[in-house]
Amino acid sequence: MEVTTESSAGTDAEQLEKLGYAQELRRRMGAFSNFAISFSTICILAGGITSLQLGVSAVGGAAAGIVWPVGVVFSLIVALCMAQVASAFPTAGGLYHWSSILGGKGWGWATAWFNLGGLVFVTAAVNVGAYELFVRFVAPMLGIDPAGLNDGHKIAGVALISLSHALLNHFGIRLTTLLTDFSGWLILAVALLLTAAMLLGAPSLDIGRLFTFANNGGAVGGKVWPAGRGLGTMALLALMWPIYTVTGFDASAHTSEETVQASHNVPKGILRSVYVSGLVGWVMVSAFVLAMPNVGQGARQGAELFPWLMRSVLPGAGGRALWVGIVVANYLCGLACMTSTSRMMYAFARDGGLPGSGALKRVSPRWGTPVNAIWTTAALALVFTLYTPAYSTLTTATVIFLYLSYVMPTLVGLRAYGRSWTKFGPFDLGAPLYKALAVVSVLGAVLLVWIGVQPPNGKALIVLLATAAVLLAAWWLGVRRHFRGPPVTTTLGSGQSAQR
Repeated sequence: MEVTTESSAGTDAEQLEKLGYAQELRRRMGAFSNFAISFSTICILAGGITSLQLGVSAVGGAAAGIVWPVGVVFSLIVALCMAQVASAFPTAGGLYHWSSILGGKGWGWATAWFNLGGLVFVTAAVNVGAYELFVRFVAPMLGIDPAGLNDGHKIAGVALISLSHALLNHFGIRLTTLLTDFSGWLILAVALLLTAAMLLGAPSLDIGRLFTFANNGGAVGGKVWPAGRGLGTMALLALMWPIYTVTGFDASAHTSEETVQASHNVPKGILRSVYVSGLVGWVMVSAFVLAMPNVGQGARQGAELFPWLMRSVLPGAGGRALWVGIVVANYLCGLACMTSTSRMMYAFARDGGLPGSGALKRVSPRWGTPVNAIWTTAALALVFTLYTPAYSTLTTATVIFLYLSYVMPTLVGLRAYGRSWTKFGPFDLGAPLYKALAVVSVLGAVLLVWIGVQPPNGKALIVLLATAAVLLAAWWLGVRRHFRGPPVTTTLGSGQSAQR
């Protein structure tokens, strides 16, 4: 963990004051720590493993060799646009604040709700995943029979995970940073060990598998995706695997006010978390495909694909040790998610955007953390955990929410760039590149929405439309008169101010 100096902290506080906010949170995060919190939130040992079937059960081995890097490139384009704005406006809450500055308080308010809803449910989903991985693969090592556990045990287990995350967050960013720094190294170590073990245990290494497409809709793909879709459509559906995985790099932005030299280190953290996750993940998932005894047989496993692969290739003590590492990484992923979510909630409440904003914006004078926002995040994550009937649909919908919130500042930034927005941070792509990437980001997000609402996740469209309708109605029925948005002192350059 890198320690702040008085001069750099003073410069950051002055920049924050120009944006209209006092320095309340403690700046304890250096460049690596800011990278590590996004890298831990992405956690290739979570989505890359638990969603393996979304790719292989769609198009076979080419999901790893071809579809994965395509999805990562899209995420990197989105991240580049995010980094551009983060460098200019390094504030907690990031996406909400940027949208408000560049597009007005109504656009910012909508961005905040899409982002916050996605973050809360992803926090819940990660914690549920960590519990289920523990129960299935670590508990038997401790003499616990998973068959003897019921929904009550699940609720209690997830509650304990959420409680521990809240406690760790409560007692200052220093402790959380130590753990997320460790998580960054742990993810790298386990991913590389898992890759090496898979390649060494593979019956043969047929590189051609990585470039071979197969239409695995229906029963041949374990009924992960419906049959009757063309190979092109199946390839688009397979994109959900890498895009699901490389989600959460906004954590670097949400911890801007706790990061030293934020205008430099936050954009670096965003981009490094994406390309390191994407590259290391690409090697790892390619090793999964190469290690399968038979790719077609693997596709038929559906949701059981990765456990089947581990049993087939790494059935001994080495495999069990890797399972422990995977579970610990998923637990720390949930910790990073809670940190990111609570900072977003604090920032939104600071501007009066949430019910109970007066309490949610309070920062502990002793610990320098938004304690009420932390515990509210934990409570909401647990409530979402209890709603299991539409769990899969809501998970899909909230990933859509997150990527929509990622590109909403980009959409208005595209319009504002060079007009009302003329003052940029040290990370500046330049007008031609930024505008080109912004267009790709927005169009890609539209395509992502289409992919995300395809069967069996058709109800995600209903969730998305219902949410949009509720937000629109709430705004016009009263929120627009009461929500003040970010401070009007926020400068864009050329004497411009954020519109309220």
